Parts: sequence; C-alpha cells; structure tokens
Amino acid sequence: MNGLSRGQRLAALAALALGGVAVGLTEFVAMGLLPEMARGLLPQEYARSSSDAVAQAGWMITAYALGVVVGAPLIAALSARLPRRRLVLGLLVLFAVGTVASATAPTFELVLVARFVAALPHGAYFGAAGLLAATLMGPGNEARGFATVLGGLTVSNVVGVPLITRLGQAVGWRAAYLVIAGVFLLTLLAVLAVVPEVAAAADGSPAAELRALRTSQVWLVAATGAIGFAGFFAVDSYIAPVTTDVAGLSAATVPWVLVAVGLGMTVGNALGGWLADRDLRRSMMIGFVAMIVSIGVFSLVASNRVGLFVGAFLVGATSLYLGPVLQARLITVAPGAQLMGAALNQSAMNIANSLGAALGSVAIAAGLGYLAPARVGLVLAVVGLGLGIVSFAAGRRRDRGSSGTVGV
Repeated sequence: MNGLSRGQRLAALAALALGGVAVGLTEFVAMGLLPEMARGLLPQEYARSSSDAVAQAGWMITAYALGVVVGAPLIAALSARLPRRRLVLGLLVLFAVGTVASATAPTFELVLVARFVAALPHGAYFGAAGLLAATLMGPGNEARGFATVLGGLTVSNVVGVPLITRLGQAVGWRAAYLVIAGVFLLTLLAVLAVVPEVAAAADGSPAAELRALRTSQVWLVAATGAIGFAGFFAVDSYIAPVTTDVAGLSAATVPWVLVAVGLGMTVGNALGGWLADRDLRRSMMIGFVAMIVSIGVFSLVASNRVGLFVGAFLVGATSLYLGPVLQARLITVAPGAQLMGAALNQSAMNIANSLGAALGSVAIAAGLGYLAPARVGLVLAVVGLGLGIVSFAAGRRRDRGSSGTVGV
C-alpha cells in the first residue's frame, strides 16, 4: 500500500495477526478444556460417566462452528460497502462481548448460546482482515496475506492455547475465557492505532456478494473444505482424552500436546501460503494426500507417548497447510465477491469443525474409544481429496467450453 513505511506495514500486519491469535484462543481452548467444562457445566452427567459428559460437552465446539457458518456469509453480504478497517473493529467488539458471555453464562444451555454468538464474526474477520493484509502486501500475495492472519491462529495454538488451557485447568475455564476477551480488546486497540483504512470494493454490494452463492464451483470448493477439513477436527476435538486415557499421560501434558499441534500448524500455514501463490491445484492435491497420511499415522501411534506428539505435529502441519490453499481457491472461483469468498472459507472450515466434533462424539458415545474419531477423520479427508479432484476437473471442462483454455 502506497504511503506506508515498511515498519508501518509490518505493524499493521501484526495487529491483524493478533486478531487471529484471539480467534484461535476462543475457538481452540475449548478442545483442551473440554473435560473441565464438562465437569463444571454437567456435574451430574460427569459423575455418572465422564466420557458421556465429555461427548455432550463437545456440542459447545459444534455450537461455535455453527455460529461461524451462519455469521460468515450473512455479515459478508451486509458489510459489502463498509470500509474494511471499520468492519474489522466492529467484529472485534462482537467477539469480545460474545466471549465475556461465554465466561459468565451460568448454565450449559446458555454457554451453548454464547458460543454461537461469539462465533458469528469469525468468518467475516478472517475474510476482512485477510483482504486487508493482502492489500498491505501488494498484488500477487493474496494467499500469503491470508496466511499472515491465519498465522496468528497458529501462534495461538503454539503459545496461547497451551497457556490458557493450563490457566483454565488451574483456576477454572471461565477465567480462561475472560483472559481471551481481554486479548480481543487488546487487538481492538492495536487495530485502531496502526491499521490504515481501506475502502470496500468500488463495485461492492450485498447483491454482488450474494451472486457468488449462485456459482456451483463455490459450493463445490466449500464442500471440499467442509468435509475434507473435518478430518482434522475429528482428531483435534478430542486430543485431551486421547492424551490422558489413550496415551496414559497426565492432564498437565495436554497443553504440550497442543503445542505440538500448534507448531505443526505454524509450519503448514506458512508453507501452504507460499505454495498456493505458485501452483494452487498442485498445492491442494499435495495437502489432502498429506493429511490422509498424517491422520492414518496418528491413529496408529497415538497410544505411544512419543507417537502422540509426532502424530499431533503431523496432523497440525498437513491440516493448516490447506488453510490458505482453500482460501485462495474460494476467492478464485468467486470473482467480484472476494469478501464472500473469503468468509465462506471460514464457514466451510467451521462446518468441518462441527462435523468432525459431532461425528467424533457419536463414535465415542457408541463405545468405540477415543481413537475412533481419528478413523472417522481419515474417511473425511479421503472424501475431501475426491471433491478437490472433481472441482478442478469441473473447472477445466468449463474453461475449455468457454475459451479453450485450462483454468485453475
């Protein structure tokens, strides 16, 4: 962006990435604190069967994911003409309010509602902040711009989620969510201080954004992410009981396993953003094959203490590698509706979150054990690969029919 020094640009990118840190905290901390949340919100059920209570508490993850699914396209359409910085600030306020409500709601049912509300701005934030970051970085760096904001989410998983998880284990999960609300407020102040305003697209309108939903390729790519990425969430949603009940490690080890996941996510996100700007189709195929292999490895070695950490790293790396790849792919197939394309990727990711957590919960409740969700995740990743192949094949056929060229 013209007129900004390198230092100003880096500061603005860091502020947007800090929002990714906060979003990562509010989304992923529940996975490490699921047993504590089940014990606190469902005490009678937990006393009868801890595994049944944990499975029921998994619906809090599902509620958050459904909030993202609803909020992302709705906010993207309604905010099409809103300047991007102003949109990001409004979304951060909504995040903070929803997270405080999550920490203070007195019953399981009200916490479910609060998690849904807190999730509404999730998709639009990554969409608007990602577009802002891409503008700051300049043309040809779209995937890396989104990877920068997603990078905040990976840093969250390396450092923030383990620390907040440990805090929640020590002083209560409600205190953990109050700290997360504070991170959202800190991000709000940082964006106010260092992020420049960027106008909405000149031809942007709710109608233009909604037209993207009439494109079959948009739905096909969204389904690719929603089903394929559910493989990651089927594993990650139940990482805490796998650590304690399958590998036989203490609850204090859970944050360190989450560090392994987060380190993998950091590596994968950076690599995915770099490769997606060079060869989008090949990047997606490589990503899904690698995810299938990593989930398969995890299901085989997670009962071993060393294997658990290695498998967790591999699953995190291969999964987040696909984050900027799928984001770039959705924007490519939704020309003229970049915010909707960017937001829909987050809807797809959180349908994946909901689907993976829900199917994992069903598998555990059926008595198949805490590694059963990983086997479910393996099947979901294979389906995602198949849908990705179909998407690119359909794109090639369409482009041959219209201009005789092969598209992405």
